[in-house]
Amino acid sequence: MEFMRRNVLYFAWLVAVVATLGSLYFSEIRGFIPCELCWYQRILMYPLSVILGIAAFYDEHAIRKYVLPLSILGMLVSAFHYMEQKIPGFAAIKPCTQGVPCSGMYINWLGFITIPFLALTGFTLITILLLVFKKR
Repeated sequence: MEFMRRNVLYFAWLVAVVATLGSLYFSEIRGFIPCELCWYQRILMYPLSVILGIAAFYDEHAIRKYVLPLSILGMLVSAFHYMEQKIPGFAAIKPCTQGVPCSGMYINWLGFITIPFLALTGFTLITILLLVFKKR
């Protein structure tokens, strides 16, 4: 437990970096065009890779007050996006107006793992890490 508490910023940074690299892999290597909601999730996740990296390097736990709003908002956007994909009729609430539809699924691993689900998992892990393992 003490190991986690000492290194929580590194773990949160690792989650953000993996999410960022995964996002870039899907768009730049696999050629998946991001929809509007995907862009919002990227806008919220990419800065976390930098902010958490700097905070981990300097062991700056006060960064939580800046990171948590981004990760919680990212959770909300990702959850909304995932619901658009998985709940029938939900996409009609806010259909994407240009380009790729937000209800489209490039991947659907095991019948429930989509790109917004992966983003939701990343934002949730970062939020939990920063809330549960506070430095004493």
